[in-house]
Amino acid sequence: MSQTKKITPPSISEFSNIKRYWDKESNMVCARILPGEYYVTTENECMTTVLGSCISACIRDSVSGVGGMNHFMLPETNKQKLSAGAESVVGNATRYGNYAMEHLINMILANGGKRKNLEVKVFGGGKIIPTMGDVGFRNIEFVLDYIDAEGLMLTSQDLGDIYPRKLIYFPKTGKVRMKKVKDLHNETIVSREKQYQTSIKDEPVVSDVELF
Repeated sequence: MSQTKKITPPSISEFSNIKRYWDKESNMVCARILPGEYYVTTENECMTTVLGSCISACIRDSVSGVGGMNHFMLPETNKQKLSAGAESVVGNATRYGNYAMEHLINMILANGGKRKNLEVKVFGGGKIIPTMGDVGFRNIEFVLDYIDAEGLMLTSQDLGDIYPRKLIYFPKTGKVRMKKVKDLHNETIVSREKQYQTSIKDEPVVSDVELF
């Protein structure tokens, strides 16, 4: 009779809302990150997400192993509105991206990470929904500009293309397992991203497996 592995609470109490489960393949606890979420751990566990147009940054302190993952999309903007309110629309998008990156980094630093030791890997930005325009490209542009402006060490990336990606990140080692999902048998990823995009649209922000 098989025993069910006991899932202990997350090492950082702020992430008690994140769904975690025992991953048999990795033989460890894994946190499932949905659009708009992020997660940081000090323990030897993994985190996983599925990306379409969204971006995930996998960031860790390469010495201590504390690290995490986010999953974000810049709000889609209505270009017809830009002439009337370009500053506020673009500002909202920038604040949203900054929010996703800064919260992840700040939580790593607050739990023993050091900025000089941070290594970053970024994934996503695929054009999987033709009607979503260039949102994937803008997500890529944002995250690369952010990393450059902040002087962070980018060690790996897999961005663009037309396929969704499934990621599994292991912050203790820094390894990422990535698989491009070339056959979509359902609309789960597409519908999830459309719903997520609608929920953040122009809103102000308040507080084959490849190894990388």
